[in-house]
Amino acid sequence: MPVADDPATGRTRLDPSRFDAYDTKDIWQKDVDHFVHPWTDFSQFKQEGSLIVAEAEGAYVYDSEGNRYLDGIGGLWCVNVGYGREEIGRAMSDQATTMPYFSSFGHHTSVPAAELSAKLAQLAPSPLNHVLYGASGSVANDTAVRLIHFYFNQLGKPDKKIIISRENGYHGSTYLAMSLTGVAFDHIGFDIVGEPLIQRVSGPNLYRCPEGVSPEEYTESLLDEFKTKVESVGPENIAAFFAEPIMGAGGVLMPPPGYLAGMRDLCTKYGIIYVSDEVVTAFGRLGHFFASEDHFGIVPDIITTAKGLTSGYSPLSATLISDEIYDVISTPQAPGALFTHGFTYSGHPVSCAAALKNIEIMEREDLCGHVRQVGPHLESRLATLSDLDIVGDVRGSHFMMCVENLADKETKELFDPEVQVGARVAEACERRGLIVRPVGHLNILSPPLVLSVGQIDWMVDVLREGIIEVQDNLVAEGLWEPKS
Repeated sequence: MPVADDPATGRTRLDPSRFDAYDTKDIWQKDVDHFVHPWTDFSQFKQEGSLIVAEAEGAYVYDSEGNRYLDGIGGLWCVNVGYGREEIGRAMSDQATTMPYFSSFGHHTSVPAAELSAKLAQLAPSPLNHVLYGASGSVANDTAVRLIHFYFNQLGKPDKKIIISRENGYHGSTYLAMSLTGVAFDHIGFDIVGEPLIQRVSGPNLYRCPEGVSPEEYTESLLDEFKTKVESVGPENIAAFFAEPIMGAGGVLMPPPGYLAGMRDLCTKYGIIYVSDEVVTAFGRLGHFFASEDHFGIVPDIITTAKGLTSGYSPLSATLISDEIYDVISTPQAPGALFTHGFTYSGHPVSCAAALKNIEIMEREDLCGHVRQVGPHLESRLATLSDLDIVGDVRGSHFMMCVENLADKETKELFDPEVQVGARVAEACERRGLIVRPVGHLNILSPPLVLSVGQIDWMVDVLREGIIEVQDNLVAEGLWEPKS
């Protein structure tokens, strides 16, 4: 898209006449009046409304007035191959005109669903050769729980029902997946499916581990906590453990050394299904199609994934299960009995066609290799923000990063939530043409995997400017005093 700098604002934008077809005021009003957005702050939404994202290309999105923004969050952890990939659009169009949909219930399939299933089995750790489809990561995790309970019923172990998840873990927004989620903020005002079905253990947070405790000692304490939980509840009652390789929405929390492997070993010891929630980490974000084995050295029993599977071009999720689990659930439980799980849109042909083309692009352009090469540059450039007064921690891996903002770096004291420091930083960056995600006092970055070194440098420079502006405003408003 041809772009130029607007002399009035200094912002990069397209020719405004190109956007005459968009009636921004009308769209804004319809959105405010009728669209209930996910994760909406209603204290502001009804007055401020939404930024209307109208077009996109590469790593950039454009609002309905033609202003350009570098998408520092990849849509929502998902637009991995970038925007405007005509190949994916054509693959979806061709499939929609050839055969848009037919039921996958019983003994029917489509060409894309069969081809994608084989491709995922090829890419995943070797024992995970079977796939169930849904339309979101939440559904993938719900499917995993229902399947695990059925699996143990088939084995004659109906008491193995309890699921263990972690504090600050995120697993989705459907009723059960949100109940698995350990982010306390997400539960305010909502009910959850609680104990005894779902129980929690601590999630790792290296930045806030006890003072004087080494990372290795921290790992041992977390493993000991899990062992204590399992032995107190009884392994005969515990069905599964859910864990993101890197905890995403809970704050991009990295596992300490040996932690994931230790948890995998404990699950094997106690006969507990290990579910690796790779809704975010799969399809290149850490430089591999699946991060569990290739990045962290563990082979789970189940992997759930979505987001980057189609790079956000069409809704699709997958729950990949091991041969061992499949052999049990695929044995008829009674004469004439069916495996009664699945959805109208399981293996939707158009979405599967999008996923196949997405994977083809990733392989042809070696986007995983690009992330392994360029990701460390993103990490090192973001680390330079640590010299700013309110930046307490910069963490993450490759194209999955987080900046933690603090009122006091020495004590790690947080800002009052009403200050909304993360949102302030996001707004300052958006005015400069960069979109970053605010999560409380955090700012998260998960850009498209196609980002160049130059784009990374620009993104970090703008983020620095935004944080400095926020620091200055907080001082001016009497909300914060720098300690130095």
